Amino acid sequence: MFNFTPLLGARAESAASQSLLELDGGVKILVDVGWDDAFKAARLEALSEHVSTLSLILLTHPTIEHLGAYAYCCKNLPLFAHIPVYATIPVINLGRTLLSDLYSSTPLAASILSSTPGQADVSPNLLLDAPTEEEISSYFDHITSLKYSQPHQPIASTWSPPLDNLTITAYGAGHSLGGTIWHIQHSLESIVFANDWNQGRENLLPGAAFLSGSGQEILEPLQRPTALICAAKGVERGEILARKDRDAALISLVRETVAAGGKVLIPTDSSARMLEIAFLLNETWREGTHGPYGDTFRSARVYMASKTATTTVKYMKNMLEWVEESVRADAEAAMTKGKGQQGQAAAGGPLDWKHVRALEKRGQVEQVLKRQKPCVLLTSDRTLEWGFARQGFKVLAEDGRNLVVLTEEVRGSDRVQKGLGRQLWERWREGQRGGNVKIVEGNGSPIEYGDTAIKSLSDDELAVWETYQARQRQLHSTIQGDHTLADSTGAEIADTQAAADEDAGHASDSDEEDEDSEHQGRALNMTAQLTQSQKRQQAAEAITDGELGVNVLLRAQTAVHDYEVRGKKGREKVFPFVAKRSRFDIFGELIRGEEFLRAEEKDAGSGENAVNGTAGDRGMVGGKRKWSELPVGGKGGKSGRQQFSKRAKMEDGRAGKKGGKQDDIDAAIALATGEGTGPGAAEEDESELDDESDYEPEDLDSGPKKVVFISSHLSLNMRIAHVDFSGLCSMRALQMIVPLVRPKKVILTSGTESEVMRLAEVLRPGVEGTEVLTPREGEVVEAGGDSNAWSLKLSRALVKKLTWQNVKGLGVVALTGRLSAEVDASDVPQIKGHAAGADSDLKAEDDTETPKRKKARLLDTESDNANNPTSITKSSTTTKPAELPLPILDLPCSLASLATAQPTTQRPTRPVHVGDLRLASLREILSASGHSAVFAGEGTLLVNGVVIVRKSGARIELECAVRGLDGGGRGRGRVMGMGAGVEGGGTFGAVKRAVYGGLAVVAGV
Repeated sequence: MFNFTPLLGARAESAASQSLLELDGGVKILVDVGWDDAFKAARLEALSEHVSTLSLILLTHPTIEHLGAYAYCCKNLPLFAHIPVYATIPVINLGRTLLSDLYSSTPLAASILSSTPGQADVSPNLLLDAPTEEEISSYFDHITSLKYSQPHQPIASTWSPPLDNLTITAYGAGHSLGGTIWHIQHSLESIVFANDWNQGRENLLPGAAFLSGSGQEILEPLQRPTALICAAKGVERGEILARKDRDAALISLVRETVAAGGKVLIPTDSSARMLEIAFLLNETWREGTHGPYGDTFRSARVYMASKTATTTVKYMKNMLEWVEESVRADAEAAMTKGKGQQGQAAAGGPLDWKHVRALEKRGQVEQVLKRQKPCVLLTSDRTLEWGFARQGFKVLAEDGRNLVVLTEEVRGSDRVQKGLGRQLWERWREGQRGGNVKIVEGNGSPIEYGDTAIKSLSDDELAVWETYQARQRQLHSTIQGDHTLADSTGAEIADTQAAADEDAGHASDSDEEDEDSEHQGRALNMTAQLTQSQKRQQAAEAITDGELGVNVLLRAQTAVHDYEVRGKKGREKVFPFVAKRSRFDIFGELIRGEEFLRAEEKDAGSGENAVNGTAGDRGMVGGKRKWSELPVGGKGGKSGRQQFSKRAKMEDGRAGKKGGKQDDIDAAIALATGEGTGPGAAEEDESELDDESDYEPEDLDSGPKKVVFISSHLSLNMRIAHVDFSGLCSMRALQMIVPLVRPKKVILTSGTESEVMRLAEVLRPGVEGTEVLTPREGEVVEAGGDSNAWSLKLSRALVKKLTWQNVKGLGVVALTGRLSAEVDASDVPQIKGHAAGADSDLKAEDDTETPKRKKARLLDTESDNANNPTSITKSSTTTKPAELPLPILDLPCSLASLATAQPTTQRPTRPVHVGDLRLASLREILSASGHSAVFAGEGTLLVNGVVIVRKSGARIELECAVRGLDGGGRGRGRVMGMGAGVEGGGTFGAVKRAVYGGLAVVAGV
């Protein structure tokens, strides 16, 4: 049995995808960490509840819908970054560039701080800290890469239960470069997770790997799974054009717009589908410049605009084995001619994108938009809520000659205001109601959109932000088992003291006034660090018991001494233990400064005003002061203003010397290179863009920020068109593939309410004997093939006679036994003067408790506790309720018959052959025996030109090719995974014996 829970995207408007698989033994697998264009942290609350019990994570596609929240969870959710993650190499590389483009393009990707428990929500728009480039790179370096058709036994997280023969295998899914269909094998459960797949091949991307090489049968590992988890996204798209017709429709729209002098804006994602469209446009421009429309194509240029465009294309060219076979063959042929190097695009090859120019800076995009020349702008993102697509739309929307081409449906989210992409999609759908219109005119209609502005925080908002940060640090350290924050305060102060002493040693020749100022600053730093420690302690007290989980036993502020572990899994079942670490140096353990504070310092540091930093405590030691306020005079009697003016003069002198040298160097470089001089320095080259020019807004001061939403309106004259480049399977493909897979259960997810229910109505009558499940977000469904499994106990006498065989990591044995509810005689304790089980009327001594008495006592105890709840003790709360004894499976004959040596009347089980024999292994065995074995087709092996071995699913068929030849050539048989002997001679008999030799012989009892 296993449970499936869709966390996001099931029967909902959101396109995000998050799914949870819970296998036997408490193993939990998270498939995808998707997000939607709203980037709200509240959508990840369901995921955060399962982080501490996750065993591993699987990623399917490098898109926002499948891994958009991965970097956010690694940075903000405790323990998430320590969970093993598995994906293909393209998903890792393209996912890294996707999130780098996302976080550098929109501040909303960092998400907005929600109100914390016990704290008033002063401002709902406080931005969290976004992960840096280095952090994003480290998160993706943590992912383990896999290849297609490579069975892998993953390593679980440190708090996860054992995986027990769990095997994951990645297969091609289409839709994106490196897109994955995951096959999960766990014990007897076979799960195929196919989320957003495309069976048809495209220009650059291969199709899904459901079908074998012949194209008539499903791949053997994907046949007859326990459950097929399939996405229903896109089944209501209507008429789906063939690939050539789809490409021709897009090229026709682009050519007509360019010929009329307009610009074409194609918003799409920056990693998965952008590469497919860019490859098509590059091939069209390369061939079209010499065709009948050569002048049109030569007058326009194709641009791929995203902040990681160059890196994305570079990654694609270095992953040649993941692209479509014909593209790979053409690229390898171009390389063999000496026009390219391994891993790089050869000149004139399909991966030589000389007609597509990458734009990574805002200034470059602005220059392209200002020019009067036609062009094609392929930008991110398809929602037009972030990226260069939003910038391009604002500039091009008012010109009726321009065209925006929507490549896929833009789904809604939980935004209050609809995004630009959603509004354009709805307007195109409204235009289609009057007929099948190719292009929908804008006609100057107004369109509303929202802009964002980043501002610094006020004093009240800053206090909320500091409280949240302290609380998060304490929560991370508590959940991750690091309780050394308070203990390390003394070490931090000691390090500060050592650094200050070293600086003082180097500046020993300074005057007495500077020394006094340094001592004063050192005291301020020490007290400020102690205040921060007290803030962390107060933040720790604000954490609720539910957030701590089992770590509530470690809190000294609560009187919790018992924790309910029944029903818990993973680390929640283990008593937490934290080894406190102390820092040492060459002189011993470091001293904690807070233990040696004076009484006035303790009073000043422990007061509420000192923690909150109010104006009344700015005069105290360690209290906050504004930048406009000057420090209080030191021991030497010098006023703060005199010390400040003296230090300012020194800093100005140093800056003047350094600035003068720098200016001289810059002037010399400019004079030598000729930059910035001459009459043509400011002229713009129409053929090239200024790579150094950038018009990014000035960065605000470092520190926490908040976002302010601004509503604006725009007159839409731009034309709207749609060509389906979503790369998703159609309803017809699903109706063809799912019956061939023959799953026992089908679970539909990742789709709207209407899409999921429509696909379920189509599949239920089309797939006989298959149950179709349609869960909602957060709904747990039970699936699996062990719905009729029962637990029983083997007797010791039976266990001694079992001979186990290993088949694919599973212990298999065949037996025949007698099932009874009696207690195993070997488990009854020995009684003085008697043999156990010799007499059924034997009684135990008064001090020995029989199982029946124990069961009665437990039932009486439970009834008493139910009547008197207040009398429940600690031991009774942790005792499991009484359960019925498991039935006993014993030998076919009773113990009494064995004692009297009466022969049994039942026959033992006959041996069976179990396993899966591969024809390649059979060929090696026969070749080693001196036989000639060659492959004569898909799934067919010809031995000595006489015997044909065919494999169809789990069945192996042996057939004579030429009758009358060879002594064993007159037989025909079938091996269905089991048999009772090997007969026959000659070639036929040898092949039959080799087939049985490749299977495990399971002996009976």
